[in-house]
Amino acid sequence: MSTYRVLGLMSGTSLDGLDMAYCHIWENDGKWNFSIKNTAEIDYSDEMREYLKNAIHLSEENHGQLHKDYGIWLGQQSKLFIDELDEEVDFIASHGHTSHHRPEDGVTFQLGDGQLLANTAGKQVVCDFRTKDVSLKGQGAPLVPIGDKLLFHEYDFCLNLGGISNISFDKDGQRIAYDIGLANMPLNYITHKMGLAYDENGKLARSGKLDQSLLQKLNSLPYYSLPYPKSTGYEWFTSEIVPLIEASKASNEDLLYTFIHHNCEQIAFAALKHKNNSKSNSKLLATGGGALNGFFMETLQTKLGSSIEVVVPNTTLIAYKEALVFALMGVLRLEGKNNVLKSVTGATSDSCSGEVFFPIEV
Repeated sequence: MSTYRVLGLMSGTSLDGLDMAYCHIWENDGKWNFSIKNTAEIDYSDEMREYLKNAIHLSEENHGQLHKDYGIWLGQQSKLFIDELDEEVDFIASHGHTSHHRPEDGVTFQLGDGQLLANTAGKQVVCDFRTKDVSLKGQGAPLVPIGDKLLFHEYDFCLNLGGISNISFDKDGQRIAYDIGLANMPLNYITHKMGLAYDENGKLARSGKLDQSLLQKLNSLPYYSLPYPKSTGYEWFTSEIVPLIEASKASNEDLLYTFIHHNCEQIAFAALKHKNNSKSNSKLLATGGGALNGFFMETLQTKLGSSIEVVVPNTTLIAYKEALVFALMGVLRLEGKNNVLKSVTGATSDSCSGEVFFPIEV
């Protein structure tokens, strides 16, 4: 039984920063196990956050430069982390940062040049986990469900609340997963206008009240009626959601309150629709930044009722589950095992995805 020592890197749509998780991953009797040994969250500078946020609007030349710059930056952060860790790291598994995601056009792009990352960190790198699936006519997302299936199979539902919300569950022997819709992206957009990074524990949202008109507009967005597999991202947020926020006359507190109720209604609708009715007490594992928002979690439990229990794990797993799963995906890639599921993405086949880079001294 060999143990892989992997540094997983994750940067999500909420643009909070870079999540780094040093993990031990091993297989025993056909079951995958993990231990998160060390973690770090590197905040983006205002300049870097704006650079990444506006990547979708950059010219091809400037986008290419950002791809290189961000790859070097990831390598620098990884090297600092590994040097301080003073433990052996076999390889780095990097999600990168999604700048373009239009799978219907065959387009997806993760910033963070893998070769430059490997060169700068001095370690083997596995990255770009989405492109192959999109070439197989898949959505290229969500990717985390392979980790849900292999590492968290005791839960009926796994919910991740990053910039957007996604859910995964087993149905008729297959793993199903899709992006439900919004999570932290609108909340952070509103708090940034207030000069705050986020609404700590949902305190501001808790003091607000419901804007019924806005809630109705949000719930009637066409995306929610699309069948899965489906995925969404920053483009949808800027085109469909931002105009609703900007047109609203509601206070910031009322906006936060309304968005949390909207998020929870959509999540509860998705989970209750797929609940196994023969099972009386289902469990939903909630991770990602939204799980740290007490008001969000309380509201979600209220919307779900007593038939599905919301389980909020320790803060390390909440914050670093995605980085852990990309570490696992890297392991599966190096073992030549499938790490992206067609039942989740809608691709023509499962795939073993990810590009592998070895450091080159230049």
